[in-house]
Amino acid sequence: MADLSINFQGIKSPNPFWLASAPPTDKAYNVVRAFEAGWGGVVWKTLGEDGPPVVNVNGPRYGAIYGADRRLLGLNNIELITDRSLQINLAEIKQVKRDWPDRALVVSIMVPCEEDAWKTILPMVEDTGADGIELNFGCPHGMSERGMGSSVGQVPEYIEMVTRWCKETTHMPVLVKLTPNISDIRYPARAAKQGGADAVALINTISSIISVDLDNFAPEPTIDGKGSHGGYCGPAVKPIALNMVAEIARDEETRGLAMSGIGGITDWRDAAEFIALGCGSVQVCTAAMTYGFKIVEEMVDGLSNWMDEKGYNNISDFQGKAVPNVTDWQYLNLNYVTKAKIDQDLCIKCGRCHIVCEDTSHQAISQTIDGVRGFEVIDEECVGCNLCVSVCPVDDCISMEQISGTDTRTNVPIPEEYANWTTHPNNPAVK
Repeated sequence: MADLSINFQGIKSPNPFWLASAPPTDKAYNVVRAFEAGWGGVVWKTLGEDGPPVVNVNGPRYGAIYGADRRLLGLNNIELITDRSLQINLAEIKQVKRDWPDRALVVSIMVPCEEDAWKTILPMVEDTGADGIELNFGCPHGMSERGMGSSVGQVPEYIEMVTRWCKETTHMPVLVKLTPNISDIRYPARAAKQGGADAVALINTISSIISVDLDNFAPEPTIDGKGSHGGYCGPAVKPIALNMVAEIARDEETRGLAMSGIGGITDWRDAAEFIALGCGSVQVCTAAMTYGFKIVEEMVDGLSNWMDEKGYNNISDFQGKAVPNVTDWQYLNLNYVTKAKIDQDLCIKCGRCHIVCEDTSHQAISQTIDGVRGFEVIDEECVGCNLCVSVCPVDDCISMEQISGTDTRTNVPIPEEYANWTTHPNNPAVK
């Protein structure tokens, strides 16, 4: 059995699956239920300073975008940081850590961008026995209008300054949670590293308006006829998160900086992709809010089974393995050529591939075969764009076959005249 345990910058947990700082980690009741379900760790919902209470709206806080069969693709929220008192949260954190010493317990913090504010709250958090802190420089709504959250995360100088304050004040590992609401994620990551951060966590939610109610013409969720921008998360943001993780992993100035991956992680495959791009732990929120805490059981079993199948003994065996294969467009091999191939036995003759190729691509799919309705690729016109594969409703019906360049399995050049090289008898791999 694969060993899923991790040691993330001194923070140990039995598996890499952590709940992100969000509504599911707002109180001891939730966190204990999460640990009972099998989560390796949590990042406690963001604590604020000990002062006037945070007041959330008492109406809708979430908006959603759905795919087929009402599957949740994206979630927008306008909820603020914890609205429970600092002292109650600290007492619960201390008790939970005492009861669950083998689980990672990181505390998210957001206070005004003043040195005294950070240096006041840090000893209080450290006294709980928590394993680490996460500086919330990512929240795009509510708190950012007050000079906190993403308004700090968008200024690298502020990130470096606050991170340094925290490293000078606490012995706990310091994670910096980065906002995606910025043009180049490398700059805040560099600032966090220069400030002494032990790791970065990314991405936080994306500033968004998810929809507009066309009856009352207000953004949703709507509060008394008005709406506000919120934070967008869920499966739809995963590609954005993966790209930002990869940018940090391969940047010369941040290479080697520990990362906790966040953004649309719904199953073990998503988690494995983040780890393959260099993350040492992953954080989940929307999936838990959609399916409940027990979803972690499938994540743990799936990742473990895949690692066993691939021969990976522990997480570090494949951590970062995809990073060397991420490159800039200018370095892609322009001599590498693929063509689409339609499996006639699987084809249901819906014609979607023909329509999209005819209307928006390269007119490379014929509509009839020997006078009968059917679809076939015209090799001379096909540029290998993959659009037909993307729209085909049948799994594996259309595939892309490499016909020139070098066969990556045998390192043998592929003759251009062999359109179906993967099955051609002259291919050494077939022999």
